[in-house]
Order: sequence, then structure tokens, then C-alpha cells
Amino acid sequence: MEQRTNKTIMCSVLFLDIVEYSKESVSGQIALKDGFNSFLADAIRDVPASDRIILDTGDGAAISFMGDVEDALKAALILREKLLSEGVHIDPPLLVRMGINLGPVRLVKDINGQPNIVGDGINVAQRVMGFSDPGQILVSRSYYDAVSRLSTEYAGMFHYQGSRTDKHVREHEVYAIGHPGDVIATQPKPDDKGAPETAENLSAAQRVNGWIQAARSTFQNASNQQRALYVATLAGALLLLIVVAIKIMHRPAAPLPPVAEAPVPVVVQTPVPAVAQAASKVAAVPPNAAAAPPKIAVPITEKKPKAVLPAQEKPRRASAAQEKASKDISTTRTLEETTAVEPGAAALVGVAVTPWGEIYLDGRMQGVSPPLAELNVAPGTHEIEIRNTTFPAYTQSIHVKAGEQIKIKHKFAN
Repeated sequence: MEQRTNKTIMCSVLFLDIVEYSKESVSGQIALKDGFNSFLADAIRDVPASDRIILDTGDGAAISFMGDVEDALKAALILREKLLSEGVHIDPPLLVRMGINLGPVRLVKDINGQPNIVGDGINVAQRVMGFSDPGQILVSRSYYDAVSRLSTEYAGMFHYQGSRTDKHVREHEVYAIGHPGDVIATQPKPDDKGAPETAENLSAAQRVNGWIQAARSTFQNASNQQRALYVATLAGALLLLIVVAIKIMHRPAAPLPPVAEAPVPVVVQTPVPAVAQAASKVAAVPPNAAAAPPKIAVPITEKKPKAVLPAQEKPRRASAAQEKASKDISTTRTLEETTAVEPGAAALVGVAVTPWGEIYLDGRMQGVSPPLAELNVAPGTHEIEIRNTTFPAYTQSIHVKAGEQIKIKHKFAN
């Protein structure tokens, strides 16, 4: 160690941060730090003391591995296994974010004369750690390039997450890692019959999520000119959709369908005495004509010299039919307006996962359980998916009503 002091070397740095450490009380912080120190000591037990330097950051630690490059990966996997099997059962639960980087560091001595490290290698490790979720391990592109070429077992552990930008406007390509032998999420998974999944076997949420991931990866790997073209195309499509929506909103209401008038029967009159003609008029209009539906008579198309209806009687009957149809339409609209149903309140879905799991609702991540315990869900049918990098994902379809409360429990086990 003394021979390396004041020299710049390339080493792998594992940066650790305890989730929500500052929000706990003093007793809670002490419990979290004791459990963290115990798990970390077990994780680096096989690494010689001369090949590592540990820096205590208060709410975590930074460990520099100056020996084998995969020492940082092995320590991170052991630590995560301990945290997910035992740490989640501590009160309060112990969750840690982890980031690994391979970069240049300079070995110096601190104010107490103890070995210390400074440099870009440890700074990038901290930035990569800041992009991770609780219980997740992210690595930088430089570490991925070094470790993925050591063996096919290591190469199958990495999941490309895209490019992330830190607060200093510096981009970092990051990869998530699982246990050796884990199947990468983008590779086809065998179904129950052993055949690879096809587009027909995937759910709608999985297909949409795949499209989003593909589009995101394409955008992140594109040049600046290509990104500008993609943004301009997307902006044009959104503007077109807005214009179409505005036109639909301001479209004039469709006119009401014309009221079908009951054809008026044509009465062929022949010269009859005045008394018989008066009796004929009385018989043509029954007393209950206003209440009973009008009787439809087949109109006579052949013109007759005296096939004439009194001038004042036809408009009066047609007006009465229109008035009745108008009243029926008004009554129908009133009934439709009064039977409108108010939208219901959201349903409450409780989740309990052992040891831990990422909760997805209809393809969108809601958080990690624990600590996540409840979800507010709109009434209807939904798909709940629980993911754990160590075990196959668990999927359950639910149908909830307004104000309903249900509980979903799942335990990942070998």
C-alpha cells in the first residue's frame, strides 16, 4: 500500500448509499448503519485488505478495489443478496443503492495519515449510484466494457439502461446487473411449451413497453442531427393531433333527424248530398285521434279531378303530428340527461412482497415493495406485475370497483 501512495492507478470503485437514511431518527440511523456495516464486512471478507480502501460517507461507503476488476461486482452481488434476504426485515428496512465504475484514482493520505483516494473514478461511481433505484446495481460503460469480456457468464448479467445526464450536464451510459446466469430482459423468454415468445404471446402492456424501450434506445444512440429530426417529427405529429382535436371540438352539432310525418289519407270524394258529406268529415277524424297513433293510409298517386282535401284540414293534422314527435324527442333527451352516472372513486390495492419486488401497474412502474404498500387504482380491469431480478416475474390481472379494497401478496422463492 505504501508503494502505491501518491500514484494514479485504474481501479474499480463501488459506491453505496443507504436509502432515506437522513429521514430516520438517531436510533433508526444507528440501526441502519450497524446492519449496513455488518453486511458490507461479509461482502468484502474475501478481498485482501491490501487490495481495497474503504471510505465511510456517513450514509453509505465507497470501496476502491485495486486487485481483480471483478472484485467490485462480486462484493456488490453478495451485499445485495444479504440486503434482500435479511436487510428488508430490519426495522426500519435497509435498502441500498449501488453504483460501480472503472476509472482513474489517485492514492493519497488523509489528515489522519490513513490511505485515501481522490479522482474522477470515485466521482463517476457516485454519479452512477445516484441513477439507481433501491436495491439496484448500476455500472458505468467503462466497467461494463472491462467485465463483460471476461466470460460469457458475466456478459449475460448486464441490461443496458441508456444514457443518463448528471447535474453537471455530463452523460453516462449505464447498465443494470443481476446474478450470473440471469436472462437479459430483451432476449426471448421460453413459454410453457419451450418455444420463444412471439408478438402474439405478449400482452399489450409488454408490447408497448418494448416499443418504448426500443424508441428510447434509438434516440439515445442517435447523433445530434438525428435527434433534432426525431424531435421535429414528433412535434409535427403532436401539432397535427391538436389541430384535429380542435376541429372536432368546434364542429357544429349534427341536426336532429327530420320528424317523419304520418301520410294523410287521401279521400276520393264523389258528389253526395251535403248531409252525407258532413257525416263523412266527422267519421274521418275519430274522437281519440290525439291519443292514438295516426293510422297510415296508402296515398293514391293517380290524380283524380275531385281528389281534393279541404285546404285547412291537412296543415292542421300535419302540425299535430310534428308537435307530438317533438314532444317525444324532448322527453327522450330529458331522460338521457337525468340518467348520467357520476364517475366513481378510485379503488385501493394493497401490495405485500417478500423479500422485495418492483411493482408495475399496466406496464408502468409504481415503486418498490417494501416500502411501497398501497396503490390508488381507477375502477376497471388492470394488470399487476411484480419483478425481482433474482426470480421470474409474477403477473396478476385484477378487476376492481369504485371504493373497493383488495390485497395482493406474493413471495418469491426458489
